[in-house]
Amino acid sequence: MLSIIEAAGWPIWFIILTSVVALAIIGERFWSLRTSVVAPRELLPATIREYQAKGVSQDLINRLQRGPLLGRIFAAALVNEKMSREVLKDSVEDAGRAVGLELERFLNTLGTIATISTLLGLFGTIVGMIEIFGSQNPTTGGGNPAQLAHGISVALYNTLFGIGVAIPAVIFYRHFRNRVDVLVVEMESQAIKLIEIVRGERRA
Repeated sequence: MLSIIEAAGWPIWFIILTSVVALAIIGERFWSLRTSVVAPRELLPATIREYQAKGVSQDLINRLQRGPLLGRIFAAALVNEKMSREVLKDSVEDAGRAVGLELERFLNTLGTIATISTLLGLFGTIVGMIEIFGSQNPTTGGGNPAQLAHGISVALYNTLFGIGVAIPAVIFYRHFRNRVDVLVVEMESQAIKLIEIVRGERRA
């Protein structure tokens, strides 16, 4: 592997850096976008039971705010339970937007990596082509075979690595975007149920 990196030349280090960042983001998003972390299904029934048994308590609010991301939306609804429906709706929407931003964290970076890794591969290809042309001796019409071979290696390896990083980055970016959309819909559905129960418009 080290010999391949040496053959690819110095431009490859930019691509390696982007691949490391992409792997870190992919691992972190897989961990952070789990249903148990964002919107566990048992949270709504447990919140409703405690609300109906004890009402809104500071302990309940604190536990919801420290727990899964969905709990922050529930906490916003319960804190404003006695407010008008419009105020209650606005507070829940504000909390939902904040949670949405949390769910989308690092996704723009991953999307950027998916774009620039291909460009970095092209940059390495151009560097390799410059070395190829630089190996030509205009006086003799010949060239330095070692420099020519190195230029070809730089051009091809950087293209390969750039595309190799871009493809999985695009796949995982789209996967996580879809995952965020699914979670947002699920949280909206559960928040509406809680609001209807708090307003007395629905039974648990």
